[in-house]
Amino acid sequence: MSQKQLKEAFISNLNGTSLLEISAGLSLAPLCLLCRGLLLILYHLHHGKPVSSRKYSLLLDFLVLVSPLLLSCTVLSPIIFFTPVILAAFCAGIFSKIYSQRKWEARAPFGQIVKEFQKTYLDPEYIPAITAFRVYVNVLTSISILAVDFPQYPRRYAKAETYGTGVMDLGVGAFTFGNALVCPEVRQRSSVTPARFSNLARQVFSVWPLISLGVGRLLSVKSIDYHEHTSEYGVHWNFFFTLAFVRLAASLLLAIFPKRKAWLVALALAVLYQLTLSTTSLKVFILHGSDGRDSRLGFLDANREGLLSLFGYLAIYLASVQVGLWLQQRRDSVRSWAGALRVLALAVLVLFVSLQLCQVCTEPVSRRMANLPFCTWVLAHCLLLLGFFVLTDLTLVFTKLLVKGSSVPCCWRVVQPPDSSKKHGMEAVRVGREDKLSQLCLISAINKNQLLFFLLANVMTGAVNILIDTIHSRAASTLCILHLYMFFNCLVMYILHAKNIVLKFW
Repeated sequence: MSQKQLKEAFISNLNGTSLLEISAGLSLAPLCLLCRGLLLILYHLHHGKPVSSRKYSLLLDFLVLVSPLLLSCTVLSPIIFFTPVILAAFCAGIFSKIYSQRKWEARAPFGQIVKEFQKTYLDPEYIPAITAFRVYVNVLTSISILAVDFPQYPRRYAKAETYGTGVMDLGVGAFTFGNALVCPEVRQRSSVTPARFSNLARQVFSVWPLISLGVGRLLSVKSIDYHEHTSEYGVHWNFFFTLAFVRLAASLLLAIFPKRKAWLVALALAVLYQLTLSTTSLKVFILHGSDGRDSRLGFLDANREGLLSLFGYLAIYLASVQVGLWLQQRRDSVRSWAGALRVLALAVLVLFVSLQLCQVCTEPVSRRMANLPFCTWVLAHCLLLLGFFVLTDLTLVFTKLLVKGSSVPCCWRVVQPPDSSKKHGMEAVRVGREDKLSQLCLISAINKNQLLFFLLANVMTGAVNILIDTIHSRAASTLCILHLYMFFNCLVMYILHAKNIVLKFW
């Protein structure tokens, strides 16, 4: 077999992993974020000031926010269920140290601290969980697209061939979910008809970079005979095209239907698509081609997975718009966000129960077809991850109350309650300090140029695969290559952020 055939076989005919293992892996990103925040608060407690060095800030962020995730999907994958426990215990130890060493003026009884915490007002204009979710989906995707070509990346984490739940299967759905959370329909608070159709016009213009990237990827892959998994999207299709067409179709539907009913449109679309799969020959066509022997004759036949899975991704996008609208409802206190967290937990429970029912009544999860179970599974795990991030942010807000003046970048800003001149016993953190700290944050850096980060990761992945025989790499060289690859990507984003450069011109 040629090197190309070996690499294609290496990522083909896989069956995914369990829902429990994916859930355990998802808990790592919020725990890393919590660990970073607690370390910064502890540093402030001991030194009376935040970390001011950009060099040390980048090193801390990379080692705490990125490196554990890279290790968890390679050499630490055999103990993936123990890794969150170890990290949570480490965070508990840091919190215990902060609580025991806090200054005398903050040594109020625990019950009083909890009451102050519940009364705390938060900046309603900024929801850090959304930023963290979108950035971490990008980071995890960037790690996986290169790591999957190394033997240290478990095959069960790679994309399943037909049925199954691989970590990378969730990634494509989570990317769609994250894009919908900040789409124009969510950001635009006006619901009048002209605004809706203006959103559609803006989307038509804004998707051209995705289409350009899709064409660029297609031409580069074909010109250098790069290995590819044909049954993923087809011969000519790729995920850039999927993102572009889903955004266009969603904007068209949301210009016709009220955006507050987006979940109903999503449900109707997903159910009708699943009924079509179950009652017609569409499923056979997607899996085996027009002649039943995996033919690739004609554009539709050659790209059947990418084209027909658009219905499933569109349903995910529309449901995610509904989630985004719900998240953007004005909540300005810890108490209101604690209530929102309970709603998220209930939604996750309902979706996981629905997922089991869907699989019993229809078929297993299939990313290749983007069927109803796949849509339900993606939404369940995305809401679970989002809930983890909200819980992390609330925990950091509570800890900041223990150390007066401490701050954590990309965390909720504590503000004074509206129309109140009273100051609570524990003073709110100033917004100015938070803004200054955000300049030293890797999450802010990646968030500012997310599409560029993803594009750079794709280019670097191709370069590494061309230059290195990844299939036969040993563990030490694999970890070295992956760390250098991710550090380079993060460093470029960090430098652009430090210079306040946003490479977006559409």
